[in-house]
Amino acid sequence: MGLLTRSTEQVPCTVEVSHRFESLHAHVRFDNGAVIHPGDEVEVHGKPVMAEFGEVVTEERTATIPRASDIERLWTRLTGDFEFIELCEFSFSEEMTA
Repeated sequence: MGLLTRSTEQVPCTVEVSHRFESLHAHVRFDNGAVIHPGDEVEVHGKPVMAEFGEVVTEERTATIPRASDIERLWTRLTGDFEFIELCEFSFSEEMTA
């Protein structure tokens, strides 16, 4: 990986979507063991995976991973904590504000 250069990787993956009372989730597992690092992106190809209530749907797909450059990775690590703190500033209450 270069200081300013990005690379792209095509990987096989398994998508699991659960729409059950016990678990509502969507997971992507890279079948070749690929790991995502700060600043990387993931695009799963194909139609959206839909699960009816009570179902768990698993499909094999291909994903493209545009890898962040070294500078992008460093920037993501330096600024990621600030974005997390911004998310934590929200609170949920039963009161309505005008």
